[in-house]
Amino acid sequence: MTTASLPVVDTGPGQQLSRWQRWSVLVIVSSALLLITLDNTVLYTALPRLTEDLQASTSQSLWIINAYPLVIAGLLPGSGSLGDRLGHKRLFQYGLVIFGLASLAAAFSPTAETLIAARALLAVGAAAMMPATLALIRISFPMERERNVAIAVWASVSLVGMAIGPIVGGLLLEHFWWGSVFLINVPIAVAGLLAIILIGPPNRRNPSKHWDGVSSAQVMVGLTASVLAIKSLAENHINWPLVIGSAVVAAASLTVFGRRQTRRQEPLIDFTMFRNKAFTGGMVAAATSVFAIMGAQLASTQRFQLVEGYTPLEAGLLVSVIAVGSLPLALIGGAVLQRTGLLLLIGGGLSTAAVGAGVAVVGAAQHLLPVLVLGLLIMGAGLGASISVASTAIMGNVPPRRAGMAASIEEVSYEFGGLVAVATMGSLLNFAYFRFLVLPTGAGEFADASPTAALTSGRSDVVLAAADAMDGAFVAVLVAVAVVLVAGAATTLSLLRRYTPGTASQAYPGNH
Repeated sequence: MTTASLPVVDTGPGQQLSRWQRWSVLVIVSSALLLITLDNTVLYTALPRLTEDLQASTSQSLWIINAYPLVIAGLLPGSGSLGDRLGHKRLFQYGLVIFGLASLAAAFSPTAETLIAARALLAVGAAAMMPATLALIRISFPMERERNVAIAVWASVSLVGMAIGPIVGGLLLEHFWWGSVFLINVPIAVAGLLAIILIGPPNRRNPSKHWDGVSSAQVMVGLTASVLAIKSLAENHINWPLVIGSAVVAAASLTVFGRRQTRRQEPLIDFTMFRNKAFTGGMVAAATSVFAIMGAQLASTQRFQLVEGYTPLEAGLLVSVIAVGSLPLALIGGAVLQRTGLLLLIGGGLSTAAVGAGVAVVGAAQHLLPVLVLGLLIMGAGLGASISVASTAIMGNVPPRRAGMAASIEEVSYEFGGLVAVATMGSLLNFAYFRFLVLPTGAGEFADASPTAALTSGRSDVVLAAADAMDGAFVAVLVAVAVVLVAGAATTLSLLRRYTPGTASQAYPGNH
């Protein structure tokens, strides 16, 4: 069948997309989303090597990872309205260009500070693209059944991108230098840019929409100060004035932001949307799922490379079991949503993930690798079911006039989950390591040294002590992940208790 003879759907005045075009748009935006989510976790296996090459401190290493989700989360609330103003297709194109250029800068960064700046610029490109990916799906798929499947594919790509990031990093580090994990973005960004220009729908602009840069700045300041406070608490010698000062700035900035939103006719976030329990349940599910994935992966890749001597590829393959468990249910979730309802997939999925995290804790505490792997597999299966329909719950339960805003907030939930995971779990890993560390006599110089420095010191007694401390810290992180999953499951089971099998999952099924 030729393209011309394929059935078409009307997606707006004077605009029609064939079936081939619709699914091609999905491939394009999913490829871009894959890059965005890969960059959240691709550095996990590269971190020990680039830390050594760039002589980065423990704090700089965490900022190299955290700069990316931090800037994305700060910019996302405003990028939806900016997309409405400029057109989501155009903003998507701008984002691809920025992302490609920033990837080049990151790949050849000579210092840790330069790499942190390049990661922040990467986040600017990602923040421009992310709401546009969902908006372009919304434009291209007007039929609910097709759209549910498309969103499930989109969510699966997001989940798998985060899950396989460590594998991609490990594969590249087997043959190339650490900068290659950024360089692979460039050809995909170029191909995506050309494809969306040639295949994508016409650009829709709404010049009357206002972009509130002040609110975006308030969010960014509040989030940055929050992360700084959390990281400062994880230091071996806590700088209390810095912790307290950062916490005060964070609270003040976010409070001013919240009050500003209630006074504006076009707020970045309309907090009344959270009155819908399905919307709120979807937000909790998205943030909790990403938190669990990134927290477990960050701790696992560091522990097994530093303590067990795994190569980056071996560490990446270990944590890939989360993706193996999640992918089947992530793909199936959207197709069966109309029969199962939100409660079973989201609440049941997070409950299953919590059980898996508990099994992983037992495996880590008892040094039983098969049990740890089984736990991660079960956790992945539960997260796959939950995340597959979280986006549908969010986008399908806001009025059409708030669709762009909901897309931005939905992306914020993912990035915020990742940001909090890296900030808290990375900090907890360091905090617990120093608290568990019992050095032998005469090894006081390692009391404030990073885990990497102690574990690669060459002194057998120091290495043994550091390995024991890292094992204890690894278990502590997995326990924290399990606790968060239990809390997320309890919250969503309560919020979605009326969304049982056979009930409607969306108040606005055409709002995508």
